[in-house]
Amino acid sequence: MSAPPTIAALDVRMSRDRAASQVDLRTWIAVIAGILGAFMALLDIGITNSSLRNILGTLSATQEEGSWITTAYLMAEIIAIPLTGLFGRVFGLQRYMVGNTVLFLLFSTLCGAAWNLQSMIVFRMLQGFTSGALIPMAMTLVMEKLPLAKRSAGMAIFGLTAMIAPTMGPTLGGYLTDLYGWPSIFYINWAPGLLLIAGMLYGLDHVPMQLKLLRHADWPGIACMALGLGSLTIFLEEGHLKDWFDSTFIVTFAGLAIVGLLGWLITSVVRKDPFVNLSLIWQRNFCVATILSAVIGMGLYGCAFVLPLYLGQIAHYTPMQIGAVLMWAGLPQLFIMPFAAALSSKVDNRILCSVGLALFGTSCLMNVNMDASTGYDQLLFAQIVRALGQPFMVLTLGNFAMEGIAPRDTASASSLYNMVRNLGGSIGIALLATGLTNRAHFHAARLGEAVSLYAATTQLRLDQLTQSLITRGVDPANAANQALQAIDNIVHREAYVMAYNDSFLFIGIAMFSCIGVLWFADKIKAPAHGQAEAH
Repeated sequence: MSAPPTIAALDVRMSRDRAASQVDLRTWIAVIAGILGAFMALLDIGITNSSLRNILGTLSATQEEGSWITTAYLMAEIIAIPLTGLFGRVFGLQRYMVGNTVLFLLFSTLCGAAWNLQSMIVFRMLQGFTSGALIPMAMTLVMEKLPLAKRSAGMAIFGLTAMIAPTMGPTLGGYLTDLYGWPSIFYINWAPGLLLIAGMLYGLDHVPMQLKLLRHADWPGIACMALGLGSLTIFLEEGHLKDWFDSTFIVTFAGLAIVGLLGWLITSVVRKDPFVNLSLIWQRNFCVATILSAVIGMGLYGCAFVLPLYLGQIAHYTPMQIGAVLMWAGLPQLFIMPFAAALSSKVDNRILCSVGLALFGTSCLMNVNMDASTGYDQLLFAQIVRALGQPFMVLTLGNFAMEGIAPRDTASASSLYNMVRNLGGSIGIALLATGLTNRAHFHAARLGEAVSLYAATTQLRLDQLTQSLITRGVDPANAANQALQAIDNIVHREAYVMAYNDSFLFIGIAMFSCIGVLWFADKIKAPAHGQAEAH
């Protein structure tokens, strides 16, 4: 055999590989527009958190009633996520994405114009249902529209949305509320929403609808899924507010969740064409990725829940000051993600994910010794360490989840993976909210034993506070009561600080425990630049 034919054959093959890895501008616009939609949907999960007090004041609602503003959104969103594969086939990707975005913007506007709590809850539920399509469809677009060699870049951009949006939500919400009032947190969706619609109309082909698929759809499975996931979300979001199983309301929804989820599982087994292929969970890499996605969802949403609470309750930071702290868990990721994407095609992804989990866990352990004076300066380095780890976790987990998934199951895999991450976030927040209350009571009881009225040090401190108040013009009787109240406030403040430390310890241990589970997955690397589809 002569050398020239071999060289020529290699040249042809390289040219074919380069052609297979090329992505035109139109496709990139569609993918980026889809990722922008996921960012918008994830952002709106927590955007009301820092503005809730203002919203409740306008709507004349209590704090407990106001929890339904977030619960309604999450419940509807998590029900919609598994339906995206079916509806995407029925209506076509372009029509489905554009239609959902138009409705999302409409319901966002109605949320800003809500006239009472009931209308706000209804509009938030409708907003959540339409946003549910935006998250998994972004991942589907990355997998279906980009060649293998470009998917690591697409997954890197998608991963940024999953990490930065939960952090930015409360920050942006507080900032907009301070400047323009709380309705602006809903109206701001029009800016990315219009860009998304334009990108979808330009970047995706207009295909005929297949309405006949609705006639043969797995409606019993869909009904069971909606019942199970909706009830589970209500159980998780409202449980800590109603003392869990001491409440008949919570027990009822726990039972409905079990019935619905079991019904969904049974219908998916007995039907030949379930609307979501639950059997994917038995693929080892996908199973490991979804388990870790749930735990990492607990960590991501948990930190975004605990840290703002600490800064507001203990450090008395304003929403804008809280945002200045939280941004350091987001901004560095913009620079780390390209580096992580490049490494993912050269290094075993299990190693990269382990590094990410270790960094995230370490950043949480750096927060377990906080005290009442801890603020921006003390939290800065931990936030940066967290930001360094998150890209390696989220990017590589996406690679594990989609490794070996057949094209026909891409939508199912994307739906399940993103649904589990959101569920993990709900579970994490529920556990942390309950844990904060219980651990604060525990530490208050222990501190109360030490700060006894019969202890000499306590009596001395009370006398000093009383005399200080008297010198300021307070009468002796009121001064003694105020001094006692001040000591009680300090005890409860320190108890909550210790409870916040326990929360970060819990998240840190959870992150480190994931490293062992991760190594049950296969060794994989993201496709390198120039790698052909056949590879």
